[in-house]
Amino acid sequence: MIRTLCFLAILATAACAGPYGKVTTGDGWVYVRLGNPNDVAPVTRPGILFEGGGTDVDAAYQWMCEKANGGDFLVIRASGTADYNPYIFGLCPSLNSVATLIVYSRAGAQQEFVKDTILKAEALFISGGDQAQYVEYYTDTPVEAAINALAARGVPVGGTSAGNAILAQFGYSGITGSVTSQQALSNPFSPLITIEDGFLNLSPLLADKITDDHFVTRNRMGRLVTFLARIIQDGQAAQVSGIATNENTAFLMEADGWGTVVGSSTAYFLRTPGPPEVCQPDTPLTYNDVSVYRVEAGDTFDIRAWTGTGGTAYTLSAIAGVLQSSQPGGGIY
Repeated sequence: MIRTLCFLAILATAACAGPYGKVTTGDGWVYVRLGNPNDVAPVTRPGILFEGGGTDVDAAYQWMCEKANGGDFLVIRASGTADYNPYIFGLCPSLNSVATLIVYSRAGAQQEFVKDTILKAEALFISGGDQAQYVEYYTDTPVEAAINALAARGVPVGGTSAGNAILAQFGYSGITGSVTSQQALSNPFSPLITIEDGFLNLSPLLADKITDDHFVTRNRMGRLVTFLARIIQDGQAAQVSGIATNENTAFLMEADGWGTVVGSSTAYFLRTPGPPEVCQPDTPLTYNDVSVYRVEAGDTFDIRAWTGTGGTAYTLSAIAGVLQSSQPGGGIY
């Protein structure tokens, strides 16, 4: 379901809330809750949902709902509306509640109500939007700490688009603007390449990982290869891997690292072979033999073992800023 837009100020009125639920507001936040106004506390099962944006994948949310075990499902976002509430409740009527918490400033991220609301959730989903806002508003705040605490407690956590971009140790923050594959490959030190480190800590399995989304639709393979090169070149990791999902597609990772792909498109798992050959400012990237594993709906991948079933393995090399593939026909996706 493609999300519609509504001004935040309008959302804070009962007229805009409508079927979304009861609205509560505070300093830097808006909370809209649909369902039982009283919290419950069932036992949950962990897992992480990586969704690539575009049309939401029903099966992905149903997977999170099962893990929430009839509890309270919370959507967090920095802007937008609460239109996930009726969508998720329609898919998962056994939930106690579905709520959206819009935290739109650093002041909001410091509020006690915001922290307590996150900590009471049995599932947490980070919506799309602008990941720069998530990084700017939530870094080193109770919001960041509460999300990490949920994951440590065994609560399922997920994200789509901008929400997906911040799930691993490394994330493309986009604080200075969005970089294209061509721009990144042409200059790996473009000021548009801003990679945050350690914003969220959801699982040890996501250490030395970076995520991407809208992957094929927006032609992001080149920029992800460049991100991998930069992380190693900057000395942030000796080896780094990428988890990338296209639109209308999700990767559902269990606590042990094994997961399946659902939706209508593809996901990609990239791993570095070592340091890049040439990764310097104002110089096109040269980076040989980055491994790629492409999976489609129904295929599986094991993050811990870094192996998959049903997919396609190949390698990519950036040669003076141009990607070359080992696939027959030279396709990079």
